[in-house]
Amino acid sequence: MYIAKENRYETMTYRRCGRSGIKLPEISLGLWHNFGHSSSEQIARDMLRTAFDLGITHFDIANNYGPPPGSAESMFSRIMRLDLMPYRDELIISSKAGYDMWPGPYGNWGSRKYLVASCEASLRRCGLDYFDIFYHHRPDPETPLEETASALDYLVRSGKTLYIGLSNYGPAEAEAAFKLLRELGTPCLIHQSAYSMLRRAPENGLLNTCEQNGVGVICFSPLAGGLLTTRYLNGIPSDSRAGGSSPFLSAEQITPELLSVLVELNNIASERGQTLAQMALSWILRYDAVTSALIGASGAAQIEDCVKAVSAAGFSNEELKQIDVLIESLKG
Repeated sequence: MYIAKENRYETMTYRRCGRSGIKLPEISLGLWHNFGHSSSEQIARDMLRTAFDLGITHFDIANNYGPPPGSAESMFSRIMRLDLMPYRDELIISSKAGYDMWPGPYGNWGSRKYLVASCEASLRRCGLDYFDIFYHHRPDPETPLEETASALDYLVRSGKTLYIGLSNYGPAEAEAAFKLLRELGTPCLIHQSAYSMLRRAPENGLLNTCEQNGVGVICFSPLAGGLLTTRYLNGIPSDSRAGGSSPFLSAEQITPELLSVLVELNNIASERGQTLAQMALSWILRYDAVTSALIGASGAAQIEDCVKAVSAAGFSNEELKQIDVLIESLKG
Protein backbone atom coordinates (compact mmCIF):
# COMPACT_ATOMS: atom_id res chain seq x y z
CA MET A 1 0.00 0.00 0.00
CA TYR A 2 1.29 3.45 -0.96
CA ILE A 3 1.99 5.83 1.93
CA ALA A 4 3.07 9.33 0.94
CA LYS A 5 6.31 10.70 2.33
CA GLU A 6 5.81 12.72 5.49
CA ASN A 7 8.25 15.42 4.38
CA ARG A 8 6.57 16.02 1.01
CA TYR A 9 5.78 19.66 1.74
CA GLU A 10 9.23 20.64 3.00
CA THR A 11 11.00 21.27 -0.31
CA MET A 12 8.23 22.44 -2.66
CA THR A 13 7.33 26.13 -2.89
CA TYR A 14 3.70 27.16 -3.36
CA ARG A 15 2.44 30.35 -4.99
CA ARG A 16 -0.82 32.20 -4.58
CA CYS A 17 -3.04 31.71 -7.63
CA GLY A 18 -4.12 35.22 -8.60
CA ARG A 19 -6.39 36.84 -6.02
CA SER A 20 -7.76 33.54 -4.70
CA GLY A 21 -7.40 31.41 -1.62
CA ILE A 22 -5.64 28.68 -3.61
CA LYS A 23 -1.91 28.08 -3.77
CA LEU A 24 -0.33 25.83 -6.40
CA PRO A 25 3.09 24.17 -6.41
CA GLU A 26 5.65 25.96 -8.56
CA ILE A 27 5.93 22.71 -10.54
CA SER A 28 2.72 20.89 -11.53
CA LEU A 29 2.34 17.65 -13.49
CA GLY A 30 0.38 17.36 -16.72
CA LEU A 31 -0.95 14.07 -18.09
CA TRP A 32 -1.04 15.09 -21.75
CA HIS A 33 1.34 12.32 -22.89
CA ASN A 34 2.33 8.95 -21.42
CA PHE A 35 -0.98 8.20 -19.71
CA GLY A 36 -2.90 6.70 -22.65
CA HIS A 37 -3.66 3.13 -23.67
CA SER A 38 -0.22 2.62 -25.24
CA SER A 39 1.58 3.80 -22.09
CA SER A 40 2.82 1.74 -19.16
CA GLU A 41 0.43 2.06 -16.24
CA GLN A 42 3.20 1.13 -13.80
CA ILE A 43 5.43 3.94 -15.08
CA ALA A 44 2.47 6.34 -14.87
CA ARG A 45 1.81 5.17 -11.33
CA ASP A 46 5.47 5.70 -10.38
CA MET A 47 5.35 9.22 -11.82
CA LEU A 48 2.26 10.24 -9.86
CA ARG A 49 3.63 8.77 -6.64
CA THR A 50 6.98 10.49 -7.14
CA ALA A 51 5.33 13.80 -7.94
CA PHE A 52 3.17 13.76 -4.82
CA ASP A 53 6.11 12.67 -2.65
CA LEU A 54 7.97 15.75 -3.95
CA GLY A 55 5.13 18.10 -3.00
CA ILE A 56 3.45 18.33 -6.42
CA THR A 57 -0.19 18.62 -5.46
CA HIS A 58 -1.62 19.66 -8.83
CA PHE A 59 -2.37 17.14 -11.59
CA ASP A 60 -3.75 18.44 -14.88
CA ILE A 61 -5.72 16.37 -17.39
CA ALA A 62 -8.17 17.02 -20.25
CA ASN A 63 -11.01 15.05 -21.77
CA ASN A 64 -9.07 14.47 -25.00
CA TYR A 65 -5.76 13.35 -23.46
CA GLY A 66 -4.58 9.86 -24.31
CA PRO A 67 -4.49 8.55 -26.90
CA PRO A 68 -7.27 7.66 -27.42
CA PRO A 69 -9.26 10.59 -26.02
CA GLY A 70 -10.47 9.88 -22.50
CA SER A 71 -7.87 7.23 -21.74
CA ALA A 72 -5.63 9.49 -19.63
CA GLU A 73 -8.57 10.25 -17.34
CA SER A 74 -9.37 6.53 -17.08
CA MET A 75 -5.77 5.62 -16.20
CA PHE A 76 -5.64 8.46 -13.69
CA SER A 77 -8.81 7.09 -12.09
CA ARG A 78 -7.26 3.67 -11.56
CA ILE A 79 -4.11 5.16 -9.99
CA MET A 80 -6.17 7.48 -7.80
CA ARG A 81 -8.16 4.51 -6.54
CA LEU A 82 -5.03 2.46 -5.83
CA ASP A 83 -2.80 5.15 -4.32
CA LEU A 84 -4.05 8.70 -4.00
CA MET A 85 -7.70 8.68 -2.96
CA PRO A 86 -6.81 8.90 0.77
CA TYR A 87 -5.06 12.18 -0.11
CA ARG A 88 -7.88 13.66 -2.23
CA ASP A 89 -8.23 16.74 -0.01
CA GLU A 90 -4.52 17.49 -0.51
CA LEU A 91 -4.80 17.52 -4.31
CA ILE A 92 -5.83 20.03 -6.96
CA ILE A 93 -7.13 18.00 -9.92
CA SER A 94 -8.14 19.74 -13.14
CA SER A 95 -9.63 18.70 -16.44
CA LYS A 96 -10.67 20.55 -19.58
CA ALA A 97 -13.07 20.50 -22.50
CA GLY A 98 -12.90 22.28 -25.84
CA TYR A 99 -11.56 19.85 -28.42
CA ASP A 100 -13.22 17.11 -30.45
CA MET A 101 -14.55 14.25 -28.29
CA TRP A 102 -17.50 12.57 -30.03
CA PRO A 103 -19.26 12.61 -33.44
CA GLY A 104 -21.87 15.14 -34.41
CA PRO A 105 -22.29 18.86 -33.81
CA TYR A 106 -22.29 18.72 -29.99
CA GLY A 107 -18.90 17.10 -29.32
CA ASN A 108 -16.56 20.07 -29.63
CA TRP A 109 -15.87 23.75 -28.86
CA GLY A 110 -17.74 25.72 -26.20
CA SER A 111 -21.51 25.32 -26.17
CA ARG A 112 -23.33 24.82 -22.89
CA LYS A 113 -24.41 21.34 -24.00
CA TYR A 114 -20.87 20.26 -24.82
CA LEU A 115 -19.20 21.72 -21.73
CA VAL A 116 -21.70 20.28 -19.25
CA ALA A 117 -21.76 16.85 -20.92
CA SER A 118 -17.95 16.84 -21.14
CA CYS A 119 -17.49 17.73 -17.49
CA GLU A 120 -19.89 15.01 -16.37
CA ALA A 121 -18.20 12.42 -18.61
CA SER A 122 -14.75 13.43 -17.34
CA LEU A 123 -15.88 13.07 -13.73
CA ARG A 124 -17.12 9.55 -14.48
CA ARG A 125 -13.87 8.59 -16.19
CA CYS A 126 -11.79 10.06 -13.36
CA GLY A 127 -13.94 8.46 -10.67
CA LEU A 128 -14.34 11.80 -8.89
CA ASP A 129 -17.25 13.65 -7.34
CA TYR A 130 -15.88 17.03 -8.40
CA PHE A 131 -12.92 18.73 -10.07
CA ASP A 132 -10.94 21.41 -8.32
CA ILE A 133 -10.52 23.31 -11.61
CA PHE A 134 -12.40 22.82 -14.87
CA TYR A 135 -11.11 24.66 -17.95
CA HIS A 136 -12.56 25.75 -21.23
CA HIS A 137 -9.70 24.40 -23.34
CA ARG A 138 -9.81 26.92 -26.20
CA PRO A 139 -11.95 29.87 -27.30
CA ASP A 140 -14.89 29.09 -29.58
CA PRO A 141 -15.17 31.52 -32.53
CA GLU A 142 -18.87 30.71 -33.10
CA THR A 143 -20.48 30.22 -29.69
CA PRO A 144 -21.28 33.49 -27.88
CA LEU A 145 -18.83 34.03 -25.05
CA GLU A 146 -21.81 34.68 -22.77
CA GLU A 147 -23.02 31.11 -23.32
CA THR A 148 -19.62 29.61 -22.57
CA ALA A 149 -19.20 31.73 -19.44
CA SER A 150 -22.71 30.85 -18.27
CA ALA A 151 -21.99 27.13 -18.70
CA LEU A 152 -18.79 27.42 -16.68
CA ASP A 153 -20.63 29.32 -13.96
CA TYR A 154 -23.27 26.56 -13.91
CA LEU A 155 -20.61 23.89 -13.42
CA VAL A 156 -19.42 25.65 -10.26
CA ARG A 157 -22.93 26.27 -8.91
CA SER A 158 -23.91 22.64 -9.53
CA GLY A 159 -20.92 21.34 -7.57
CA LYS A 160 -19.13 19.73 -10.50
CA THR A 161 -16.05 21.94 -10.09
CA LEU A 162 -14.79 24.31 -7.42
CA TYR A 163 -13.06 26.76 -9.75
CA ILE A 164 -13.05 27.75 -13.41
CA GLY A 165 -10.06 28.17 -15.71
CA LEU A 166 -9.48 29.20 -19.31
CA SER A 167 -6.84 27.93 -21.71
CA ASN A 168 -5.33 29.20 -24.97
CA TYR A 169 -7.26 32.49 -24.91
CA GLY A 170 -5.61 35.59 -26.34
CA PRO A 171 -5.35 38.78 -24.23
CA ALA A 172 -8.53 40.42 -25.58
CA GLU A 173 -10.57 37.19 -25.42
CA ALA A 174 -9.33 36.52 -21.90
CA GLU A 175 -10.15 40.06 -20.75
CA ALA A 176 -13.73 39.75 -22.03
CA ALA A 177 -14.19 36.31 -20.46
CA PHE A 178 -12.76 37.44 -17.11
CA LYS A 179 -15.27 40.31 -17.04
CA LEU A 180 -18.24 38.06 -17.83
CA LEU A 181 -17.27 35.48 -15.23
CA ARG A 182 -16.83 38.16 -12.56
CA GLU A 183 -20.27 39.55 -13.33
CA LEU A 184 -21.74 36.04 -12.99
CA GLY A 185 -20.12 35.72 -9.57
CA THR A 186 -17.70 32.99 -10.61
CA PRO A 187 -14.36 34.71 -11.22
CA CYS A 188 -11.79 32.90 -13.34
CA LEU A 189 -9.14 31.32 -11.12
CA ILE A 190 -6.41 30.63 -13.67
CA HIS A 191 -5.37 30.80 -17.31
CA GLN A 192 -3.27 28.09 -18.98
CA SER A 193 -1.13 28.83 -22.01
CA ALA A 194 2.04 27.61 -23.71
CA TYR A 195 5.07 29.56 -22.53
CA SER A 196 8.77 28.82 -22.72
CA MET A 197 12.05 30.43 -23.69
CA LEU A 198 11.27 29.42 -27.27
CA ARG A 199 7.58 30.38 -27.25
CA ARG A 200 7.04 33.76 -25.66
CA ALA A 201 3.66 34.90 -26.99
CA PRO A 202 2.13 35.37 -23.48
CA GLU A 203 4.55 38.26 -22.95
CA ASN A 204 2.56 40.18 -25.58
CA GLY A 205 -0.24 41.19 -23.24
CA LEU A 206 -1.57 37.94 -21.77
CA LEU A 207 0.59 37.88 -18.63
CA ASN A 208 -0.30 41.51 -17.88
CA THR A 209 -4.00 40.90 -18.53
CA CYS A 210 -4.05 37.99 -16.10
CA GLU A 211 -2.11 39.87 -13.45
CA GLN A 212 -4.34 42.95 -13.69
CA ASN A 213 -7.46 40.80 -13.36
CA GLY A 214 -6.17 38.79 -10.41
CA VAL A 215 -6.04 35.57 -12.46
CA GLY A 216 -3.28 33.03 -11.93
CA VAL A 217 -1.12 31.75 -14.80
CA ILE A 218 0.03 28.18 -15.37
CA CYS A 219 2.36 27.52 -18.30
CA PHE A 220 2.27 24.31 -20.31
CA SER A 221 5.13 23.11 -22.54
CA PRO A 222 7.70 25.05 -20.48
CA LEU A 223 10.39 22.73 -21.90
CA ALA A 224 9.16 23.25 -25.48
CA GLY A 225 8.28 19.60 -26.01
CA GLY A 226 11.68 18.44 -24.76
CA LEU A 227 13.80 20.85 -26.79
CA LEU A 228 14.85 22.69 -23.62
CA THR A 229 16.49 19.57 -22.20
CA THR A 230 19.69 17.74 -23.09
CA ARG A 231 17.66 15.21 -25.10
CA TYR A 232 18.65 16.53 -28.54
CA LEU A 233 22.08 18.06 -27.93
CA ASN A 234 23.92 15.05 -29.36
CA GLY A 235 21.52 14.00 -32.10
CA ILE A 236 17.93 12.80 -32.33
CA PRO A 237 17.30 9.60 -30.35
CA SER A 238 15.14 7.06 -32.15
CA ASP A 239 12.85 6.77 -29.12
CA SER A 240 12.35 10.53 -28.82
CA ARG A 241 9.36 12.59 -29.87
CA ALA A 242 11.29 14.10 -32.80
CA GLY A 243 12.64 10.67 -33.74
CA GLY A 244 9.18 9.21 -34.08
CA SER A 245 5.94 10.25 -35.74
CA SER A 246 4.78 12.84 -33.22
CA PRO A 247 2.71 15.65 -34.74
CA PHE A 248 4.13 18.02 -32.11
CA LEU A 249 7.85 17.84 -32.95
CA SER A 250 9.68 16.64 -36.04
CA ALA A 251 13.37 16.14 -36.82
CA GLU A 252 13.16 18.91 -39.41
CA GLN A 253 12.37 21.45 -36.69
CA ILE A 254 15.71 20.81 -34.98
CA THR A 255 17.78 22.94 -37.29
CA PRO A 256 21.53 23.58 -36.92
CA GLU A 257 20.68 27.15 -35.83
CA LEU A 258 18.34 25.93 -33.11
CA LEU A 259 20.81 23.28 -31.96
CA SER A 260 23.54 25.92 -31.65
CA VAL A 261 21.28 28.04 -29.43
CA LEU A 262 20.35 25.04 -27.29
CA VAL A 263 24.03 24.23 -26.76
CA GLU A 264 24.70 27.80 -25.63
CA LEU A 265 21.68 27.75 -23.32
CA ASN A 266 22.96 24.50 -21.85
CA ASN A 267 26.32 26.19 -21.20
CA ILE A 268 24.57 29.00 -19.28
CA ALA A 269 22.64 26.42 -17.28
CA SER A 270 25.84 24.56 -16.43
CA GLU A 271 27.43 27.80 -15.19
CA ARG A 272 24.39 28.24 -12.93
CA GLY A 273 24.76 24.70 -11.60
CA GLN A 274 21.56 23.57 -13.31
CA THR A 275 20.46 21.24 -16.06
CA LEU A 276 18.98 22.92 -19.13
CA ALA A 277 15.50 21.75 -18.09
CA GLN A 278 15.92 23.17 -14.60
CA MET A 279 17.04 26.52 -15.97
CA ALA A 280 14.14 26.63 -18.43
CA LEU A 281 11.70 26.14 -15.54
CA SER A 282 13.47 28.70 -13.34
CA TRP A 283 13.23 31.14 -16.25
CA ILE A 284 9.44 30.62 -16.45
CA LEU A 285 9.09 31.13 -12.71
CA ARG A 286 11.07 34.39 -12.72
CA TYR A 287 7.74 36.18 -13.35
CA ASP A 288 5.70 36.86 -10.23
CA ALA A 289 2.55 36.63 -12.38
CA VAL A 290 3.28 32.96 -13.13
CA THR A 291 1.77 30.63 -10.56
CA SER A 292 3.11 27.30 -11.79
CA ALA A 293 5.05 25.59 -14.58
CA LEU A 294 3.18 22.55 -15.92
CA ILE A 295 5.59 19.80 -16.90
CA GLY A 296 5.07 16.53 -18.70
CA ALA A 297 7.28 13.50 -18.11
CA SER A 298 7.97 10.01 -19.38
CA GLY A 299 9.52 8.79 -16.15
CA ALA A 300 9.92 9.59 -12.47
CA ALA A 301 13.57 10.68 -12.87
CA GLN A 302 12.52 13.58 -15.10
CA ILE A 303 10.13 14.81 -12.40
CA GLU A 304 12.85 14.58 -9.77
CA ASP A 305 15.18 16.62 -12.01
CA CYS A 306 12.58 19.30 -12.75
CA VAL A 307 11.59 19.85 -9.13
CA LYS A 308 15.15 20.97 -8.36
CA ALA A 309 14.36 24.18 -10.27
CA VAL A 310 12.32 25.34 -7.27
CA SER A 311 15.39 25.93 -5.09
CA ALA A 312 17.49 27.64 -7.77
CA ALA A 313 18.94 31.12 -7.48
CA GLY A 314 17.39 33.99 -9.41
CA PHE A 315 18.79 35.25 -12.68
CA SER A 316 21.29 38.07 -13.00
CA ASN A 317 20.59 40.81 -15.53
CA GLU A 318 23.54 39.54 -17.54
CA GLU A 319 22.13 36.00 -17.68
CA LEU A 320 18.72 37.24 -18.81
CA LYS A 321 20.37 39.38 -21.48
CA GLN A 322 22.41 36.42 -22.74
CA ILE A 323 19.29 34.29 -23.00
CA ASP A 324 17.34 37.04 -24.80
CA VAL A 325 20.13 37.53 -27.33
CA LEU A 326 20.28 33.81 -28.08
CA ILE A 327 16.51 33.51 -28.53
CA GLU A 328 16.37 36.66 -30.70
CA SER A 329 19.03 35.16 -33.00
CA LEU A 330 16.52 32.48 -34.01
CA LYS A 331 14.18 35.09 -35.43
CA GLY A 332 16.71 36.28 -37.98
